[in-house]
Amino acid sequence: MESTKPHIALLASPGIGHLIPMLELAKRLVSNQTFKVTVFVVSTDHASIANTQLLQSPAAAAGSGDDGLLDVVLVPFVDVPDIVGPGDAMVEKLVATVLRSLPFIRTEISKMEIPPAALVVDLFGTEALGIADEFNMLKLVLIASNAWFIAVMLCSPDIDRKEIEEHVKNRTPLNIPGCKPLKFEDTFHVFSMDPNDPSYQGYIGTAIKMSLTDGILVNTWDELEPTSLKALRHTKKVPIYPIGPLVRSTGKSVPRNEIIDWLDKQPGESVIYVSFGSGGTLSAQHVIELAWGLELSQQRFLWVVRPPTENDAAGTFFTLGNGTYTNPDYLPDGFLARTQDRGLVVPMWAPQVQVLSHPSTGGFLTHCGWNSSMESIVHGVPMIAWPLYAEQKLNANMLTEDIGASIRVTTVESDGVVTREEIRSMVRKILVDHEGRNIRARCKELKISAAKAIAEGGSSYNSLSQIAEVCIQHLKTESSRA
Repeated sequence: MESTKPHIALLASPGIGHLIPMLELAKRLVSNQTFKVTVFVVSTDHASIANTQLLQSPAAAAGSGDDGLLDVVLVPFVDVPDIVGPGDAMVEKLVATVLRSLPFIRTEISKMEIPPAALVVDLFGTEALGIADEFNMLKLVLIASNAWFIAVMLCSPDIDRKEIEEHVKNRTPLNIPGCKPLKFEDTFHVFSMDPNDPSYQGYIGTAIKMSLTDGILVNTWDELEPTSLKALRHTKKVPIYPIGPLVRSTGKSVPRNEIIDWLDKQPGESVIYVSFGSGGTLSAQHVIELAWGLELSQQRFLWVVRPPTENDAAGTFFTLGNGTYTNPDYLPDGFLARTQDRGLVVPMWAPQVQVLSHPSTGGFLTHCGWNSSMESIVHGVPMIAWPLYAEQKLNANMLTEDIGASIRVTTVESDGVVTREEIRSMVRKILVDHEGRNIRARCKELKISAAKAIAEGGSSYNSLSQIAEVCIQHLKTESSRA
């Protein structure tokens, strides 16, 4: 490896939504740039990594067979009960876990013969940017979301407090410079907080830290979000590098399992895939309505089911694993028997990329996590948007109104119920009705656009090459100083 080729360190916070983009970025840095890459993976408990199918073999999942250029380091488990309690928000636990993991990461970097040229963190790892300063590394942030989300976040510290209050109390749209205004129905929960609340202060602090870095990498591409990316570049607060889509590949061979075997028996584009991500859960009432909606649609379905929770839409974020059941009592009586000829219900987890890439899959009922959205677009699968938490309502707005890749449930209030009749109608619209034809065609166009962006010479390929050049120049500057 040439001496000018940098070694880059990546830090992935807990959760599949942060880990997947980091691993995919690492693989591209190795394959496209032949860089040495070390990925630090933080976990929230012993089960959150080990029980996940994706990381049964972390090094293999990351592709570390590429001439030893990629190293995956699992950060030892740290407990944080003295920092956060059971009732604290998911974000608080994420940030606290990363914070307590910093001594290990600092020690590991100090042992390296040559410190990395850059440290890339995700949204919840900005506390680690101080380590980059200690070792004279470039500071980069990878946002596993879209450019519109970044635009909202970066402008937040500069928005007049009165405008935010008007947005929350009177439900007026929030103006985002150069971008589409943010509707109240799609807003972030943090805006409704007291400005002195630690969570609000943490959000603003993170936005400021991001604006002071050497660049923000974003999981999107120029052709997907031209308006938001233009707005971000116009502010000149921080360099923006769209490098998406960062999506797992299906691999050279797909392991056989019950789900793939079942899909193989279904007609082309006939199955609606239903999953709410690695952590999403529904209320008991919504589970019942969803079951009835799928049954009434008379369409084929593959449903990843989790036990309902009444107060936490992200109820399994930290406890993802495989479950088993014979006939869960939270489904309608007789549902499994009545739908066994056209439906498959699986507990907790499914190989999502393999499902979305399967020719029998014709639609995706999703929570609109950005990873899931990207995986659906990359495989040309139209979506039914049912957002649950975090920035998912913003994502749903964008997918439906701007990109044209989805339809959206009409219930937007947190206490509203998406009825079985609406679910029946949406499933049929995506799979069989004439109304859904334009959406299905649009998703096939987006699939081609995504592939072009990451191919050699594409917009995202070139953007990643720019990051590589910045790292190389930084390495040369540091070498000359030494």
